[in-house]
Amino acid sequence: MLNADTTDPAVLRELIAAELEAARTRTAGLTDCVEDGELTAQHSPLMSPLVWDLAHIGNQEELWLLRNVGGRDPMHPEIDPLYDAFEHPRAERPSLPLLPPDQARAYAHEVRGRVFDLLAASPLEGAPLLDAGFAFGMIAQHEQQHDETMLITHQLRKGPAVLTAPPPPPATDGPLPAEVLVPAGPFTMGTDTEPWALDNERPAHRVDLPAYWLDTTPVSNAAYQEFIADGGYRDPRWWTAEGWAHRQQAGLEAPLFWSREGGQWLRRRFGTVEPVPGDEPVLHVSWYEADAYARWAGRRLPTEAEWEKAARHDPVADRSRRYPWGDESPGPEHANLGQRHLRPAPVGGYPAGRSPYGVRQLIGDVWEWTASDFTGYPGFRVWPYKEYSEVFFGPEYKVLRGGSFAVAPVACRGTFRNWDYPVRRQIFSGFRTARDAEAD
Repeated sequence: MLNADTTDPAVLRELIAAELEAARTRTAGLTDCVEDGELTAQHSPLMSPLVWDLAHIGNQEELWLLRNVGGRDPMHPEIDPLYDAFEHPRAERPSLPLLPPDQARAYAHEVRGRVFDLLAASPLEGAPLLDAGFAFGMIAQHEQQHDETMLITHQLRKGPAVLTAPPPPPATDGPLPAEVLVPAGPFTMGTDTEPWALDNERPAHRVDLPAYWLDTTPVSNAAYQEFIADGGYRDPRWWTAEGWAHRQQAGLEAPLFWSREGGQWLRRRFGTVEPVPGDEPVLHVSWYEADAYARWAGRRLPTEAEWEKAARHDPVADRSRRYPWGDESPGPEHANLGQRHLRPAPVGGYPAGRSPYGVRQLIGDVWEWTASDFTGYPGFRVWPYKEYSEVFFGPEYKVLRGGSFAVAPVACRGTFRNWDYPVRRQIFSGFRTARDAEAD
């Protein structure tokens, strides 16, 4: 995977090609496994038809690489408005004259062929979009992000299972401490050096935090079931006013896809109904649910800065790493990423991926809600377009960090930021909790 030391154009081209191919292979796997009728159907008003994502991937690749980088004329300008994510909300997209599956595949394939020709001839330097292959990396990340979106659609889809993957590795190194102490002090948050970092990850800046305690692992299903059993969903003491109103209006009683049958909790996972595994991180909870659990437990959600310090700061060298385990790219021993498995690993897994403070599973498994609103860092500058980040800044969006089992390594790093409405539950979201250390 690309890092700041990758400067040889030949090596860079090879890395870019590999990331683009990996993304396209995953896209094909998510769209070739169902019939055309399921590609054109809308499985939830929260999501686009899969065929929209398929053509949107090609359209964005054409727009940024062939047109903006390559200076080419539009291939099919008449379809641009159909695949503009801001022009048509997801609920409206099934009514649009979308490309049918065979044409959507052919369009994305033709764009990709031309992109590889462009990549072969590109100097990969001399312009902001070209330097370190930024635009190519942005498109690889974009496709993988839509692959995660399509995987969410598969989870919402009714019908038999069509996706398979082996189970993640078990947690094998015994009981862990419930929490770890992160001492007071400054650290560098964000980045100026990550070649394919997006604008909301920049610039690097120093943040000074008081000491705090952080859960060693994400909150488990078993722990969350204790919250449910103790009446957590029926007690307004644990909820914000907005959260309690939403809980009542939406009738929330448990994480999304859970059901209670015969005295046990079951969940539906990609077309299969199974008992809820107590040792996995809780999944498909909203920010409001995560915040209520934390209050019930006498704790709180960590701020975004607290999450990143625990994930990146090396207290011995006093520097920020790319990942909790160091600067090397994620391997299967470090984290549960890239749809390698179709579920989170048990809590306490991946000891090779722990941070210097001993925190586990900060990368992969589940997106983790934080207490922070989504906004720009000090000195934030839009790049390369304001619709990626800036239009979402504000208190209506909460930040998630760390990625999930559905996130590809190219779109996941210690600085990567995700955001969503606090009501969202269809996403692969979980959380861990924190508490102040000042009273200790």
